[in-house]
Amino acid sequence: MSLSKVATNAKASATIALNSKAKALAREGVDVVSFTVGEPDFDTPENIKQAAHRAIQSGFTKYQPAAGMPQLRAALAQKLRTQNGVDYAPEEVFVSNGSKQALYVLMLCLVEEGDEVLLSAPYWVSYAEQARMCGAEPVAIDTMATPDMKLTPALLEAAISDRSKLLVLNSPCNPTGVVLTGDELRALVEVALEHELWVISDEAYEPLVYDGLEHVSPASFGDEARRKVLTVNSFSKTYAMTGWRIGYAAGPAEVIQAAARLQSHMTTGADSIAQKAALEALSGPQDSVAEMRQAFDRRRRLLVEGLNEVPGISCMMPQGAFYALPDCRALLGKSYGGRRVENSVELCEALLEQVQVAVVPGAAFGAEGYVRFHYATSEETIGKALQRLHAFVEGCDD
Repeated sequence: MSLSKVATNAKASATIALNSKAKALAREGVDVVSFTVGEPDFDTPENIKQAAHRAIQSGFTKYQPAAGMPQLRAALAQKLRTQNGVDYAPEEVFVSNGSKQALYVLMLCLVEEGDEVLLSAPYWVSYAEQARMCGAEPVAIDTMATPDMKLTPALLEAAISDRSKLLVLNSPCNPTGVVLTGDELRALVEVALEHELWVISDEAYEPLVYDGLEHVSPASFGDEARRKVLTVNSFSKTYAMTGWRIGYAAGPAEVIQAAARLQSHMTTGADSIAQKAALEALSGPQDSVAEMRQAFDRRRRLLVEGLNEVPGISCMMPQGAFYALPDCRALLGKSYGGRRVENSVELCEALLEQVQVAVVPGAAFGAEGYVRFHYATSEETIGKALQRLHAFVEGCDD
């Protein structure tokens, strides 16, 4: 059988792969503590679930417009105007099956064979694969040598070539937890605009910022930025709605309309019931968002402080999202339980096999020698994982 180039070259998500292995062990009765797929362990708020029930009971189960339910698009435009400082019309917003689909559809609209998509490394695993699926080449800009893993204008300028077409920004960042300030974002957008690059700003973790920091949307930096910046967001993390698969994007009308046309042939549109739930999420009480953020803040400190107490591991304190990316390079080149570990993939396999801790290899994020934890889980689970990490390191054969 001969598969297409796209299908042949696409790599499976490392996050999903490790999660599948962890679940398989759990089904066999193994006590696995998993930090793979990043999703809140909180339930979807009751008012949102009840909105979905009402939609079903009232028969709101038919197709909606490809770009999304008009009321939801209008509510999103209002949210972007009042909370993000960007004045979008409802026609400049489209609703997608999760933000992952919005990102892919926008890339299909903006890049072609041979173009370059610039990514700040470490980056979320799907950006690079989506770029390749569009025929473009992902270009990783290494920020790991900087003290805070932040993309700088100088690093961006050095990476731009005559094939560069698109820059993807992600703040708060998955996997590092880095939050870029307004000034830092503005400086990057200015470089991008100077070189006539499109910018996609992935803001899926918008409300999850700590230490008094504030989230800033790059599209709010004036008319020129508004013409070249596409804003992508999701209900998954903010409202614990990962399985509902609702995301959205906003930007120049011609791009958004093109994205909606593509979506109409891919999926017809987002789930009608989930769209009703999303509308309630926006318009209903927001207490749950603050409660989750406070819990993540406590867990963040517990996890990172604990990681820094494990010999051979060092971890920067994340400022946003719910991920930590500890540096584990000092653990490589050694044997644990008779198994030699040379890279982050082998380290993750050894951790799962020997102490039943499931984490994601940094190689998948462009960060070899690192691993990714999330802290969207209980404090008890975090404590158990830290104990097992100590046992793993103490069991080093070298």
